[in-house]
Amino acid sequence: MFTGIIEDLGEIRGVAALELGKRLTIATSIPVGEISLGESITIDGACMTVTSRGGAEFEVEVSAESLRRTTLGELGVGDRVNLERSLRMTDRLGGHLVSGHIDGTGIIDEIRNEGESAIFRFRVPRELTALLVEKGSVAVDGISLTCFACTEETFEVAVIPHTAAVTTLGTKNAGDRVNVENDLLAKYVARLVRPLLESYGPTTSGG
Repeated sequence: MFTGIIEDLGEIRGVAALELGKRLTIATSIPVGEISLGESITIDGACMTVTSRGGAEFEVEVSAESLRRTTLGELGVGDRVNLERSLRMTDRLGGHLVSGHIDGTGIIDEIRNEGESAIFRFRVPRELTALLVEKGSVAVDGISLTCFACTEETFEVAVIPHTAAVTTLGTKNAGDRVNVENDLLAKYVARLVRPLLESYGPTTSGG
């Protein structure tokens, strides 16, 4: 479990092909000695398992399923990535509950300035926007954000200068793809309520 508060901007130092996946080598300012083998860490919001570590770098192996579902397969040497270690029970929950299981990808539709902040509009599949609510939580590339101006195909977030400086959002452009994870609680509620709604069928009114 994660919070969506990014700890570090890592850098891809190596990309190696596996039979059906990829091995990523990532440089980080997080003390690597504090990262355990087998530990979970999110890379642009996708939960990965640390398989090797040394110096100021660690490695993860990205499965074929993760390559299909996320933007990790598009990463190359020199690219920056958002990193967050898993939540400890004693940590402050500064963002919202994030599982690191990506629901889908979206595209940055527009970036416009609004005072000191930047407004990002994302275009995503309808199955993702169906779980968004005005002023609710969403994780974009692992970053906990508040969404608004939600439509059937888009939503917007306001990015303050600090967030732009310490995450990859500060380097993104319109047209770039991002990983999106819906709010965990919204997904559970939808899963529980949907069968009940379907069992009632279409509602009608009349005397």
